[in-house]
Amino acid sequence: MDSKNPIVKIEHLKFNYKKHIVFEDLSLELEAGRIYGLLGENGVGKTTLLRTICGLLRAKSGECTVMGMRSASRNPEMLKDIYFVPELFVAPPISVKRFAQSNSLLYPRWDAAQFEKLCLTFEVDPTYRFDKLSHGQQKKALIAFALALNTRVLLMDEPSNGLDIPSKTTLRRVISECATEDRVIAISTHQVRDLENLIDPIIILDRSGMILNASIEQISEKLLFTMSQEPDPEAYWSENSLSGYYQVIPNRDGMPSRVNLEALFNATLRNKETFKKLFK
Repeated sequence: MDSKNPIVKIEHLKFNYKKHIVFEDLSLELEAGRIYGLLGENGVGKTTLLRTICGLLRAKSGECTVMGMRSASRNPEMLKDIYFVPELFVAPPISVKRFAQSNSLLYPRWDAAQFEKLCLTFEVDPTYRFDKLSHGQQKKALIAFALALNTRVLLMDEPSNGLDIPSKTTLRRVISECATEDRVIAISTHQVRDLENLIDPIIILDRSGMILNASIEQISEKLLFTMSQEPDPEAYWSENSLSGYYQVIPNRDGMPSRVNLEALFNATLRNKETFKKLFK
């Protein structure tokens, strides 16, 4: 999709819970073919943003549109092509398969065969009652359902919470396999290691709004993630270990390095105003 026509467009969004201001003036665009990582500490508004995009919450002012339609209007044409996976989910007392059959009726791109395959990949038996599964199994079943809907917009809130290490590896793989050029996926998380090598671009929020919105390529052009024996006086973030100092420093010479999301997150929170200007 042409970047001039993003699937999700947010302009000057303001949102508050009574006297608590979450977003003062947030503008953001989400393009097709991307898996966005929405990072931030607890309470900075990650879930609020996802719920606003799908129209479950209404902003005080500003505009949020999905495929050109106001999200707050909850237009059926929008709703059939957007799905939100919440962090907390109350499983119904029916089988996983029955849940999928009943709740997929309004989604024209639903693929039952894909759902069965994803359940097999996640090692979830779709004939089991949803509410009798463990929390991790319930989460995997819901994610399998969400991916098989093949909506153009998929929003996921902390999808790796409650999953064991092998399941997190599987989660990264299946999301990558289900990403398409006409689909935008936005994933909120505070467990940055769980989704490393999957999310790109990276969006980092704090209580004042958005600090950073950049691709992995843009981040690696401006920042160098490196290990050295001596601390760099200009380091944005540094951690001492037995091997030396792992640091995030200015990429003065255009050297390539692998972006470490946890280090990036720590560096961003310690240098908010600097990073806002650096990635403007």
